[in-house]
Amino acid sequence: MKRSTKITSIIIIFFLVITSVIVARTMIGKHFQKKFGKRPPPGILVTEVIQSQFSEKIESFGTAIPKKTQSFRIKKNELLEDLKLKEFVKKGEEIVKLKERSIIAPFDGLVGKRGLSEDVLGSENLIIITLDDSSVIYSDLKIPENFASVIKNGLPIEAKFSGYKNKIYKGKVDGVSSRINAETRSLLTRIKIKNQKFELLPGSLLEVTLNYNERNALSIPDTSVMLEGNKAYVYKISEDNVANKTEIIFGLRNKGKVEVISGLVEGDLIVAEGLKKVRPRGKIKPIKK
Repeated sequence: MKRSTKITSIIIIFFLVITSVIVARTMIGKHFQKKFGKRPPPGILVTEVIQSQFSEKIESFGTAIPKKTQSFRIKKNELLEDLKLKEFVKKGEEIVKLKERSIIAPFDGLVGKRGLSEDVLGSENLIIITLDDSSVIYSDLKIPENFASVIKNGLPIEAKFSGYKNKIYKGKVDGVSSRINAETRSLLTRIKIKNQKFELLPGSLLEVTLNYNERNALSIPDTSVMLEGNKAYVYKISEDNVANKTEIIFGLRNKGKVEVISGLVEGDLIVAEGLKKVRPRGKIKPIKK
């Protein structure tokens, strides 16, 4: 009898403990739900899907060539005055006055001097004066033959010069060779850049980008894209401010923008930044970027 009573007591105590744990967990859950469940949704930066311009690119390098250039050989003992180098002269103006003649500019340009190597006969007494019309700069590029079908006259280009690192010079393709170079497997392509401020110097190395297949397409910030394996997603915001995880197919990336091929339409509202703060099907407080 005593043993039966002990077993009954143990069973009662066990159920009392279980009941206490369940009640405690329920009360704690309600407490946290009351404390945190009514928190306002997080403020998240959002943006609309818009149209932007995209293009595919070919990178190359070339040397700056002036529109016109002419050299004049003179002897030092012919000079009646010091040379005025890096001076702009107009057509018909005097470049330098010599003992028996004057050198007149055949076109507008910048006056310079080219050095002679020591192995040139009589170089110690010779000076080569140059006149460069660099109001327009050309450059010849070697474009890989696999791009032959897209290289055409008028194709827009952008060029950079280390002398002005943060500046981009715009120009176009001005000529394309009619044949592929069999040794380099490349297509000789000439570009043309207006250089009205004479910032691009003849002989300088140009970093050139040719833009082809230009088009307008749907665009979103690259910070809005989530990559999972070989798939891409964004959070699309519904009218009631719910973030829905939406699969997209994207194309080119260009200067912080991503081209959207499918999955979104123009005007859709998506999360622009702060993806880690968003939960699928969770509510947010949209903040327009």
